[in-house]
Amino acid sequence: MNDTSASSQTFDVVIVGRGPVGSTLANLLGLCGLRTLVLEREAKAYHLPRAVHFDDECMRVFQTIGLGEAILPHVILSPGMRFVDAEGRLVLDWPRSRELTPMGWHLSYRFHQPDLEDVLNKGLERWSHIEVRNRCDVFAIDQDHTGARVRYEDLCTGQLVEVRCAYVVGCDGARSLVRRFIGAGMDDLGFHERWLVVDVLLRGERPDLGDYSVQFCNPQRPATYIRGTGRRRRWEITVRPDEDALLAAQPGRVWELLSPWLKANEAEIERAAVYTFHSAIAQQWRSGRLLLAGDSAHQTPPFLGQGMCAGIRDAANLAWKLDYVLQGKAAPDLLDTYQSERAPHVREFIELAIRLGGLINTKAVEAALATGIPHDDGPLKLEVRKPRLGPGLAFSNTALSGTLAPQFGLPNNGRSDDRVGYRFALLCKSGCGAALLQQHHPELAGIEVLRGEEATGLEAWLEEQGLTAALVRPDRHILGTAQTETDVPALLSSLPFSTAIPSAA
Repeated sequence: MNDTSASSQTFDVVIVGRGPVGSTLANLLGLCGLRTLVLEREAKAYHLPRAVHFDDECMRVFQTIGLGEAILPHVILSPGMRFVDAEGRLVLDWPRSRELTPMGWHLSYRFHQPDLEDVLNKGLERWSHIEVRNRCDVFAIDQDHTGARVRYEDLCTGQLVEVRCAYVVGCDGARSLVRRFIGAGMDDLGFHERWLVVDVLLRGERPDLGDYSVQFCNPQRPATYIRGTGRRRRWEITVRPDEDALLAAQPGRVWELLSPWLKANEAEIERAAVYTFHSAIAQQWRSGRLLLAGDSAHQTPPFLGQGMCAGIRDAANLAWKLDYVLQGKAAPDLLDTYQSERAPHVREFIELAIRLGGLINTKAVEAALATGIPHDDGPLKLEVRKPRLGPGLAFSNTALSGTLAPQFGLPNNGRSDDRVGYRFALLCKSGCGAALLQQHHPELAGIEVLRGEEATGLEAWLEEQGLTAALVRPDRHILGTAQTETDVPALLSSLPFSTAIPSAA
């Protein structure tokens, strides 16, 4: 996969960066059949922990690319997060149910990022039209009306290589080169703090540390504890303004900071580094043929565990739109809905993370506690609801437009997304689908029709929502709904592009 001399130099999409977001995007583009090149500066995936959490929506994306079952052995379920004050009193509780959510998966998973990346990268080997080139340092990108040109140095040979493509997607992190070529500034949302991140491997059992994530809201030294997979545990500990970052990451100082929980002979330090947690959103996610996804487009404090999740959502939103544009089904301005839909969504998560950060560092406690829901039998509980998409593709302003559709069961323990695939779906009541197929066949080309009698829970969901049908996008968000069968033609005609693949002629 890395022999550039024998490889094509023309692609539909070039992805810069092969982290979880870039690899997920490449797998989605593999599903779409697009010729894709992934350029990665490093020789292999980073071997130490980084992201440690993803949610049910991300697992649904991993299911879409056919890798959900392969990822399951590498994850554990999270029971939730607790916020405690300096005296150890519980002030805010964020429990995670052990039941499956409407997404068809559990609400919260913990993982070791190298394990996840290994599954995602091996998944790319399934696609003959996906190529990965490691040790490639991109240094120039330009574009014109015919396409984009990417130039890079092969760090193994020193050779300078040029490739052409229709679109470039920067999944190249917070210091994104692609963002610099776009010329995008950043909207600063105001949170910038230094924290020491320490990952350890326990030498023995420590059940007293618990399975819950714990936010220690201590004004003297805010900290976070997170249980990882296996023997892995993480602490994130604030670094005060007057403290030296290099000294804070030295082993002696690390063990001193960990002393309330752990002794030096009880664990091995896997990684200790000081990071600055930022909150920022790129002002421009697209310039012509150049686009951004993941940390190149937005950065968030880690207190919600939504950093990588946001990038996976970017990939799910973007890949099918690139496919439709490149197939000629849609005009290029379809890609403008990518930022308009995703930016408000990610902003809402970042702002909530900032509010929770205010509770943890005890600088804005009242604002953070206002996000909780009072309960008579205990502390405030936090319930995080997924935001709806920002303005973009939506059929009217119905209550469900821009929200995620549930996933339904199929016979033999199957899931409805597996039948639908990464394409549009019309979910309709029993008896409605056959008539629709006969009357509206041209409009339904390329759309999977799923009837109430074919999926467990679908009929009940439509009844509960007062609907006859719902039109669902490839990224599982609802485009629009129809209350009656006579509303269905208008719903189908709401697509701002053709679902039929143009003929070769």
